[in-house]
This record gives sequence, C-alpha cells and structure tokens, in this order.
Amino acid sequence: MYPSRSLLLMIALISLVGAIPAIPASHSLSRVFQTTDKLPLANPGNLAAHDPNILQYNDSYYLFKGAPHLPIFKATNMTGPWTKIGTVLDGDSVIHTGNRSRPWAPTTIERDGTFYCYYTVSTHGSRKSAIGVATTTTLDGSPWTDHGAIIRTGDGPDSHVWPFTITNAIDASFITDNSTGKSYLIYGSFWHDIWQIPLSDDLLSIENPKNPDAVQLTFVPHEKVRPQEGSWMSYRDGYYYVWFSHGQCCHFDEHFPARGKEYSIRVGRSRNVRGPFVDKDNQMLLDGGGTIVYASNHGEVYAPGGLGVLPGNGSTPDILYYHYLNTSVGFTDSDAHLGWNILNYTDGWPLVVDGTLSSGAMEYLPNSFYLTMLMFSWLYIWS
Repeated sequence: MYPSRSLLLMIALISLVGAIPAIPASHSLSRVFQTTDKLPLANPGNLAAHDPNILQYNDSYYLFKGAPHLPIFKATNMTGPWTKIGTVLDGDSVIHTGNRSRPWAPTTIERDGTFYCYYTVSTHGSRKSAIGVATTTTLDGSPWTDHGAIIRTGDGPDSHVWPFTITNAIDASFITDNSTGKSYLIYGSFWHDIWQIPLSDDLLSIENPKNPDAVQLTFVPHEKVRPQEGSWMSYRDGYYYVWFSHGQCCHFDEHFPARGKEYSIRVGRSRNVRGPFVDKDNQMLLDGGGTIVYASNHGEVYAPGGLGVLPGNGSTPDILYYHYLNTSVGFTDSDAHLGWNILNYTDGWPLVVDGTLSSGAMEYLPNSFYLTMLMFSWLYIWS
C-alpha cells in the first residue's frame, strides 16, 4: 500500500524546512557573519559542549567536555543521543590553582587498557595555569584517580623552568611518534602559542621536568596578541598534522570581533613528529602560517574551534569535530554545541566535505543524497 499524497506532502514539507539554513535571530542581525558557501554546514552533534573531546572505543563514542568535574557522555553515533555516564573527577581537582571545580579542555586517550584524561585548570586571561591528568581502567562511570599536575605556568613547582616561564599551560593534546612509540604532550595559548614536550613512559609526567626538551610548534611573530590555542595533533599516511584554533573563542555576547577575527580551525604538517611544520602555501607555522580548514560559514555556523580529529580506517573517513555557535541561537559560551564534518585529503592536505555517516554501516552519505530523496518525493506528489 502506498502512503497518501497528503502524507507525502507533509513529509516533504518537514524535510524541506529542515534543509533550510536557520535565519539569524533579530538580536544578531547587527552582527557581521561570514556567509561563504564554500564550506559545508556543520553536522550537528546535538549536545551542548565547549572544547569537546571524543574517544572512539568498542564501537561507542565517549565525549568529554569542559564543565564541573569533567562530565563523560556516551553515544553510538556522532549525532547522539548522548547519555551522561559519569564524571572524570568526583570533586575539585587536586591542583590548587585556577577554577578547580570546572576544568577546561580535556583530552582522553587509551593506552594498554588504561584511559588517561589530560585537563586544564586556569582562569580566563591568566597564565597561572596547570595541566593535570587522571586515569581509570574502565569507562563505566567508576571513579578515576586524579594524579595532579604535569606542568604548571605562572606559579607552582617547576614553573620557573623554560619554557614554562613564557607559555600558558592549557589545552593539552597528545600524539605518539608512529615510528618510535614515543609520546608527547602538546599545549599552549596566546603566550608564545603552542608547544610540544616529551612524556615519560607512564604518561603521568613529562620526561625531564628540569630540562623538558620543549619544541615550539606555532607562533605569530610581530604581533602583540597571538590568538592560537586549542591544538591537536594527528597522523595520516606519513604526515603529522598540527591543528589549532585561531582567533577569539568566547565572550561574544560582550565583545564581538570584526569578521574573520573569530575562531577558525587551521592546520600545518610535517614528516617529523617534532616539526618543523608548514602550511599548504609552504609558510612555516612558526612564522604565522596555518591553512584554514574550517571557519564560519553560511551566516549560520560561527567561530568553530576547540577541535579534535577522529582517525578513520579502511571503511570510515577521518572526522573533524569541534564546538561552534549557531547564529540563530546565541553567542554566550553556554550556547556552544558539538559539530563535526568528514575529512577528505587532496595531495595530503585535509579538506572538509559535505556529508554525514549512516548510523549502521558508517558509510559516507553526501547531503545531496537527502536532497535527491526530497526531490523524488515532490515529483511523486505532483505526478
């Protein structure tokens, strides 16, 4: 039995409304947005999140975000629904600095059955910061062990050691050398931008606190303000990629920047895990380089950043995820939501493409597929 034409009309109308980009609310009309359509809209993750971090493990996605005690969510699909299963910390961080009850920017990795969550305690605009680490052997909501600070800047043990004297210990991420198995912590924000330091074998401390063998990865020379932070490193087909957020991240309800000065996601690459890194135009990241991969678009997606990359395999693509603001919703920090897109690579350079994933087979489905189905619905209705 075929559905009635009235039912098909209703379905088509609902689909069409869902396909139309949201119109900015009246309170945002005075603001200037990037309206480019050369970048695809964000696939919504359907979860409020700032600086999200996603770990794929045992056919599930686990999301960690900056919030009181670092909440953990679980889903079987990048679009959710997300179920809260617990928190990393059962109280305030054991690090006595910054906002101990609400750490920032977690990054969680798994190594030999143990999960390591690197997190930030700080306050906005301050270099008095620390990166801590907590561990567990299960993701079922059981308590984690908080091991305290790995590095400190501005105050505390070893904060007088270079480069902790000039950097800001926030926004940790993690990479392992594909050839040697050596692991590194990446961190930094504004003050001399983004750095990399070797970790000890147990991943609970840096290798040599008194002489940390630090390497600078990015820098903006000749500028008083150097808005690079939220870094990530990934590996694919012989290249190491340094990703980072560039621009203003937050407080848009108080200070709205000129067009293009808000967060955008940029990248550079190197054959060596320690660099040096260059962008697509062969400009050094240490000289202010960085190819824009994703930025505000369509007058709807605004200030994407706080990113991570989920590696694909033979049947699934890499996924770029991040937080962003929808201009039709609002501009406070609490309005930030999870977004994500599929990555393709051209000549080894990542490119955000239009499309999503089917929930079952994890197949790539371009958004044009859904528009085609909508078109056929209309043809049937009016035939």
